[in-house]
Amino acid sequence: MEKHFFAVDLGASSGRTILGTLKDNTLTRREITRFSDTIIQVNGHFYWDLHALYWEIIRGLQIVAQENIPIESIGIDTWGVDVAFFGKDGGLLRNPYCYRDPQTDGAMDEYFKLVPKERVYEISGIQFMNFNTLFQLSAMHKNNDSALAAANKILFIPDALSYFLTGEMVTEYSILSTSSMMDPRTKKISKELIEPIGIREEQFGRYVQPGEVIGKITPEVEALTGLKDIPVIAVAGHDTASAVAAIPATKPNFVYLSSGTWSLMGIETPNAIINKDSFDKNFTNEGGIEGTTRFLKNICGMWLFERCRKEWIDAPKSYTDIYDAAMKVEAFRSIINPDDPCFANPVSMVKAIQDYCTRTNQPVPNDYAEQCRCIYDSLALRYREVFEMLKGLSPFPLERMHVIGGGSLNYILDQFIADSLNIPVFAGPQEATAEGNIMMQAKAKGVVDGIQEMREIIAKSESPKRYDPQDTALWDKAYQKYLSIVH
Repeated sequence: MEKHFFAVDLGASSGRTILGTLKDNTLTRREITRFSDTIIQVNGHFYWDLHALYWEIIRGLQIVAQENIPIESIGIDTWGVDVAFFGKDGGLLRNPYCYRDPQTDGAMDEYFKLVPKERVYEISGIQFMNFNTLFQLSAMHKNNDSALAAANKILFIPDALSYFLTGEMVTEYSILSTSSMMDPRTKKISKELIEPIGIREEQFGRYVQPGEVIGKITPEVEALTGLKDIPVIAVAGHDTASAVAAIPATKPNFVYLSSGTWSLMGIETPNAIINKDSFDKNFTNEGGIEGTTRFLKNICGMWLFERCRKEWIDAPKSYTDIYDAAMKVEAFRSIINPDDPCFANPVSMVKAIQDYCTRTNQPVPNDYAEQCRCIYDSLALRYREVFEMLKGLSPFPLERMHVIGGGSLNYILDQFIADSLNIPVFAGPQEATAEGNIMMQAKAKGVVDGIQEMREIIAKSESPKRYDPQDTALWDKAYQKYLSIVH
C-alpha cells in the first residue's frame, strides 16, 4: 500500500517541496515545487523573508490537494542557527536576520567577557562560529535590538514555519543543538549560557524530539490548501540532521560529508564528545535522530564555487563543461584555505581568491577553469585536514566515506576526496535531506521501525556510486603543500 509524505526542504539558497512515496519498502520522490530562498539586504542588514517561505509551502500543498494525493503528514527542515521573534499576540515581529549578517562580527569575543570560551564549549560542545544563535542573540542584546526586546517567543526557522501551519510553538532538538545554547547531556537550553544576555528559557517553545507530532494544520491552512486534518511532524528540523538520517550505510565505521553550500564532515555517535582535544580542534556536537549525536566540523563548501559561478561571464552554463575545463588546468597550481574568513561573504569571491593567492605568493587563477580547479583542489585538501583530526577523535576507525547532498553529484570532487583521504567514497543520495525528512515522517506514522530500516530502504531505493582512491602519492605531496600555505 502506498503512503505519501510531504517534505519541505529549505536550504540557504533554494527551497523545494517534495512528495515522498513509500511502497513495497521502496522510496520514490517527486519534486512538487522549487523556489529561490533569497537573502534580502536592506539598511545594512541581511534578512530572510519568512512569510514568502511560508507561502511557498502553501503553494506546494495546494498542488498536492488539487491532485487529490492523500498525504499522511508534513515535515519541515531548514538550515540551522537563525531565529524569528514573535510578540505576545503571536505575530512575527520582524523578518529574521540571516546568519551572514555583519552584526555578529566580533560577537563571540564580546560574549566571552560574560562567559569564558572554555565554559561555553564545556556546556554546549558546539564549534565556535560567530553566527551561532548564542552569539547572534548576544549581539542583538548588546545593540538593544527592538525585536529581541519585544519578543515573547523565539523560534528557530523550521519551528517558526511549523507554527504558521499549526499554531503550535515548539523547539525541536536537532535545530536547537546548532545554537551553542543547548547542553547535550540534558538536551535542553542552558540557563547559564542565555541568562547573561537577558534571555529566558520560557521564551522558547516546548521541547520536541524528531518524530513527535507538533500539531495539525489550522483551519486557515485547511481553507488555503483544501487539505483536512493533516499532522505536522517534527522531523530532524536541521537539514544536516535529516541528511545524516538518510545515509545509505550498510556497514559501520563510516564518516559522512554532507556536501552543499556548506560541507559538514563527521561521525554518528551515541554520546557527545566534549574534551580538550575536541575544543582545541573546534569540533561540534549536534543532535541527531533516536538520541544520537552528530560529531562534526563545519567546512565551507560549494559556496565558493557558486559565488564564483555568478561572476564568470565567459564560463559555459553546463557544470560538466566547467569541470572538463578545470581538469585541463595544472593540479595544485593554486591552493586556498576554504575556511579563511576572507571567503565568508566577500563582495567578489573571484577577487577574494585572487587576493589570497597573491598574499601567499602563488600563481593567481585568472579564468574560470583555473579558479574552479583551485576551489576543488583546496576543498579536497581541507577535507583531508579535517579527516585527519577526526580520525584522532573518533572512538572507532574510519574506513569509508558517504558523501550526501547536492555535492554528491560532483564526480570530479568525489574522486578528489577519495584520492585525498585514501578511502573509498560512496556518493549519494543527492536529496538526502528530503529523504531523511520523509523517512522520519514515516517513522512517526509507524510505517518504518527505526534508523536501520530507514537506511536499508534508502540504500535499496538509490544505490550510491563508489569512487576508489587513485594517485594517493601525488595527493600526499599536495597535502604537505597545502599545510605549508594555510598554516
